[in-house]
Amino acid sequence: ILTKLFFRKLGEKGSPIVILHGIFGTSDNWVGIAKVLSENHQVFLLDLRNHGHSPWSDEFDYQVMSEDLLEFIQDHSLEKPLLIGHSMGGKVVMQFDLNYPNIAHKIVIVDIAPKFYPVHHSLILEGLNSLDVAHLENRQAANEHMKRFEDNEGVRQFLLKNLHRTGENGFEWKINLQVITKNIDVVGLELWVHQPSETPAIFIKGAESHYIQPEDQRLISEIFPNFELFEIPQASHWVQADQPVAFMEVINSIL
Repeated sequence: ILTKLFFRKLGEKGSPIVILHGIFGTSDNWVGIAKVLSENHQVFLLDLRNHGHSPWSDEFDYQVMSEDLLEFIQDHSLEKPLLIGHSMGGKVVMQFDLNYPNIAHKIVIVDIAPKFYPVHHSLILEGLNSLDVAHLENRQAANEHMKRFEDNEGVRQFLLKNLHRTGENGFEWKINLQVITKNIDVVGLELWVHQPSETPAIFIKGAESHYIQPEDQRLISEIFPNFELFEIPQASHWVQADQPVAFMEVINSIL
């Protein structure tokens, strides 16, 4: 069953750009970058299924998410869009391009490879699932709770953006925590490759991130022979947040 995804649109003219966030993220994460791009492009920021304001579904894997993306592109009659995806969103973009060749103009993959990743969000998920959101007084209490599961303040704040206040007291999750938890191993799976992609593929790696290793380049070149890799200094996995100026320089060079 296909899902009508929630989206934000910035910009009225120019060629289309579609941006997909990573796991636990939302379209909000990309508004800063989108504002800059929207001066010359129509930018569409999507909430993937089970995230943000998009519908929830028990189905949660790269095949159904790439179908969601196809439906979105067709619904909005987007011609040769540039597709940008971060982390899990990058895998959705890659799977989409492999499933539906010749739709994307180019694809930009931010800090993720088309390979298998072992589950590495277990502690975060344990923390989020053990949070009694219905009786939570405020975000600060949630942040204190999450300190036992995640050291990085920035990461905790990013995760807690998914809390939505339900009224006088208590919160609820904007993410479908149950389904994400159940399918977290699916998020790490390698892509399904029928045949290599001819689409120009730009990979952007954070120099301080371990998600793309030197040995991954061989696999990337087999699946996306028409690829380039850019490394951005002093950037972690959240390349676009750590080094927005350097990130935009790469995007502008592609455009």
